[in-house]
Amino acid sequence: MTFIVISKQTARRFVLGRQGLWPGRRWKGKPGTAQALRACEAIQLDPLVVIARSQDIVLHSRVMDYKPDHLNQLMYKDREFFDYGTHLNAYPMSELPYWRQHMEKRSHDKRVEDYVFEHPDLFDQVRRELQQRGTLGNRDLQGKSVGVQNYRGRKDTALAMYDMWLSGELMIHHREGFQRYYDFRENIAPKEFDHLANENEAEEFFARKCIAFKGLMNEGRWKTDLEYYLHRKIGREEMIERLGRSLEKGSVAPLRIEGSGEKFLVLGEDIALFNCLEAGKVPKAWKPIKQTTAEEVCFLAPLDIVSARGRANKLFDFEYLWEVYKPVHQRRWGYYTLPILYGDKLVARLDPKLDRTSMTLQINGFWPEDDAPVKDPAFACAFAFGLIRFAKFLDARKMDIKAIHPPLLWKEMKAIIKKSTEIQV
Repeated sequence: MTFIVISKQTARRFVLGRQGLWPGRRWKGKPGTAQALRACEAIQLDPLVVIARSQDIVLHSRVMDYKPDHLNQLMYKDREFFDYGTHLNAYPMSELPYWRQHMEKRSHDKRVEDYVFEHPDLFDQVRRELQQRGTLGNRDLQGKSVGVQNYRGRKDTALAMYDMWLSGELMIHHREGFQRYYDFRENIAPKEFDHLANENEAEEFFARKCIAFKGLMNEGRWKTDLEYYLHRKIGREEMIERLGRSLEKGSVAPLRIEGSGEKFLVLGEDIALFNCLEAGKVPKAWKPIKQTTAEEVCFLAPLDIVSARGRANKLFDFEYLWEVYKPVHQRRWGYYTLPILYGDKLVARLDPKLDRTSMTLQINGFWPEDDAPVKDPAFACAFAFGLIRFAKFLDARKMDIKAIHPPLLWKEMKAIIKKSTEIQV
């Protein structure tokens, strides 16, 4: 087996570029939001609002002039995307036929978080309510308490609707705040996408999607991820056979990163991108609309696929922890810390908060890496411009950046922000 060998810089740039983060934002507005969602393959949705929801920070970092309403319209009005799964990701509606294979397999489980429904008529009760009353949320049904604390729902009717959603019988019609409102799939999904792909088509689709989502897929991880998508166990021999077929067809290629013994799989269609990046060039399709990340930093969301769950350490030698659920005394950095992308590197962490009474963007903490260019005026400028764009995205009227250090960096940034915007600092 002949491996493609790339530098670590190429690996970083490839993952960043395929996700639309490098060399800068290349999409704009609502149409650009749809392009970004498709390019990212999936974006995890999260209800927590500290500075903004994670999914909105993900899209702000990729889309010029992004507004949260763009995502809401694309998902719940235009029906171009749908949210699904225990990890709660947004997917293109065009993928629904393949996901229906996954949903069909889930439909035989009839359990949520080990809670087994003891009353078979419960699902019929929920169906009757939806047929008679239309779109319903968890609060609209008078169910029985299940007697456990469960973020899926505290009533049997809530867990039933959640199970029916995982099984594909229901879809999310809309959200109020972040509360789900359900309806039958056939009342929501566009007719051209509301059909069941055959099992072979779904398996081929998900085998590709696993790799496309990560960009660089650890060879051993491919099996684990594919088992989730296909919702079944896959034996070692089956995976060896699948890998052999994929390599022979050229749909998948083996890759290694210089200095690492880890084996990766990449899509055959992406080989041209590696060749371009290894030559020190930027793919034409990745040309940014305006500023590059070397001219304006951007902040990565807590659940951004590029840096979450240990990927920041592997790709960037950057330790990132989302400490929002840790007690204060156990936090190493901050409550809602965001990695800062400068050029093609993660150089620091920022703990922002939006004071909604005064609409002040507060920086509660700033932790640069040892080699971060904190004394470089170019970084001060890029950092300031990134904060300005972030503040405007949040509709902030003021900024409190006193936590940024060293003092010279704070002073330079303060002068740039004062000169460039009406936001008080």
